[in-house]
Amino acid sequence: MLLGYVEIGVKEGYDDNLFDRLFIRLFSRKMAIALGKGTTQSGYDGFVDLSEQIMRGRNAKEQQAIVAVVLKSLVPAPVLGIIRTVFSPTQWVCELNAWFATILFEWLVGPCEVRTVEVMGSNGQPRAQRSGVYIEKCRYLEQSGCVGMCVNMCKLPTQAFFTQDFGIPLTLIPNFEDLSCEMIFGQLPPPLETEDCYHQPCLTTQCPKAQLAALPCPKVRES
Repeated sequence: MLLGYVEIGVKEGYDDNLFDRLFIRLFSRKMAIALGKGTTQSGYDGFVDLSEQIMRGRNAKEQQAIVAVVLKSLVPAPVLGIIRTVFSPTQWVCELNAWFATILFEWLVGPCEVRTVEVMGSNGQPRAQRSGVYIEKCRYLEQSGCVGMCVNMCKLPTQAFFTQDFGIPLTLIPNFEDLSCEMIFGQLPPPLETEDCYHQPCLTTQCPKAQLAALPCPKVRES
């Protein structure tokens, strides 16, 4: 949903378990390697700080390219090749990915659940399937408070990784009004220019670069 000014209320509190901390450490280490330097902060704060470092001095494409390197480093190329070859994006595969996402990504985005969504089938007809993931309040967006970071460091690289590298179409739809997000496995991502997030202004209470006028976030449109 597109709004002129968006404010964020009290932030959620998170109690990361061992599984969460291991994933935060793994992703942070991969990001530090791709970036060429680390962070003085620890835990999830350090993970977000590394994201902010990647954004500094880089345009949108350069930011996305670094995240792509990080994501590909997590899964060996031969494994990606096998997945693309063996697993076509059937309803079952998309629903399985949605279920896995609620387990593997909760450390990153917060509580989430599988939901029924409508996607276009191979016959050109819409069908209902449980391949949607609803994120109640995205931890990454809430912590960063940055539209550009949401789009360049999460939405676009994640869509590209699943759609192109895994061969499983994925669309992420962030809602900057309540900080929720929807992941739809089995749905090809539309051109960014056609989405609300392309026109979304900065989150004014969080972003130091927020414009006085309701202009689209400049980090999303940098080239």
